[in-house]
Amino acid sequence: MSDLRICFVGDSFVNGTGDGEGFGWAGRICRSARGRGMLITRYDLGVRRDTSSLILRRCAAEVSARLDGRPCDGRVVFSFGANDATDESGRRRVEPADTLANASELLEWSRRRYPTLMIGPPPLVGDATYDARIADLVPALAQVCIRWGVPFLDLHGPLAQDDTWRAEVTAGDGAHPGAGGYARAAAMIEAWEPWRGWTARPSM
Repeated sequence: MSDLRICFVGDSFVNGTGDGEGFGWAGRICRSARGRGMLITRYDLGVRRDTSSLILRRCAAEVSARLDGRPCDGRVVFSFGANDATDESGRRRVEPADTLANASELLEWSRRRYPTLMIGPPPLVGDATYDARIADLVPALAQVCIRWGVPFLDLHGPLAQDDTWRAEVTAGDGAHPGAGGYARAAAMIEAWEPWRGWTARPSM
């Protein structure tokens, strides 16, 4: 059986901030894969408030330390963009062109070394201005993924209309859902063919 080790690289949504059960979507999809008999290790490389620029600075060292030279089937899942769209000190934290350039560099580096997926940023339902910026980023990030041959999943559109996600974000800190919202995101990823292709059944 393949020893599948996956680095989940991104921000607080990757980390599962706000989930009282401590799984987030990444923990849930890996738990489900283990239930199907997969031998899988999840490396949580989600850092709260990280933008694509900050992720770019740390990604190679953090992923390489966990996957390179190991007797395993190493893979990478990226998810970022929400923090890029917010403001800090009166300025957008990362301009759209820079987000896309960062994404391209990250995907090029990863794709040349490991099987790679990208999960799009979720909605920021508590702030319409920032959320509109994220909505604009999603198709552009999808095009970057096409360029590098990396499958991309849009979570923003479905979750923006999801009652559980919206209600838990509103009841929480205005950005992150609770366990129910992350479970909804996890269900969407579980149904996504590229992820199912990685984890549908044990490799013998």
